[in-house]
Amino acid sequence: MISENWAIDVKGVTRGFGRKPVLRGIDLGIKEGEFLAILGPNGAGKTTLIKVLATLLRPSAGSIRIAGLDLGDNSAKIRRKIGMVGHQTFLYDELTTYENLKFYGKMYDVPNLEERINELITKVGLASRLHDRVRTLSRGMQQRLSIARALIHNPSIVLLDEPETGLDQYAGEMLVEVLNTPNFGKQTVVMTTHNLQRGLEISDHVIILAEGRIAYKESKQSLNLSSLQEAYYHYTGNTQ
Repeated sequence: MISENWAIDVKGVTRGFGRKPVLRGIDLGIKEGEFLAILGPNGAGKTTLIKVLATLLRPSAGSIRIAGLDLGDNSAKIRRKIGMVGHQTFLYDELTTYENLKFYGKMYDVPNLEERINELITKVGLASRLHDRVRTLSRGMQQRLSIARALIHNPSIVLLDEPETGLDQYAGEMLVEVLNTPNFGKQTVVMTTHNLQRGLEISDHVIILAEGRIAYKESKQSLNLSSLQEAYYHYTGNTQ
């Protein structure tokens, strides 16, 4: 039975590419307001799982329910409840910072859009580049703008696929600051990362994905970095 307070409920999800299986029977429940860090080496299936949750990929088998909606017939409705930061910025190079945020804000019918743009652009440290074209921004700045783009409609679920990749030091610290703000704590967050320490610091629970399966799940309260590193090595054979 699906609990009413599950933000994300995944049962028996598989996904392959050709004859290559990537996800092998994922069962995962994430409660509303919970922050889950997904750890695992390259090829473990982290990005594929995030894309399936974001409705960018269809599972080969299994069921997914997000924000109370079954994935099968509700992809468009689910996308309105999700903000995603991934390897692609989903920004338009020839539009300015402001124009990108205005475009996405109008797409989601964001109320008080100008106020929301100003709030987010300040939070991600790009107020001075508001009217510059995206193609003139550094990779780190583009990733910061991507974070603002993902949050413009105040989604109830935020998916972060290795969000620190390509970020400069300031942007990495800014991301953690944004994730730790009180209003952000109301949202359900799923983040993939290679950084065990960072994942443990800001999450409520961590899972270790290995060869397309959830090999390990534990709450932050039951872990320290040493025990997490030991578990990570045990299930993946990799050190951190």
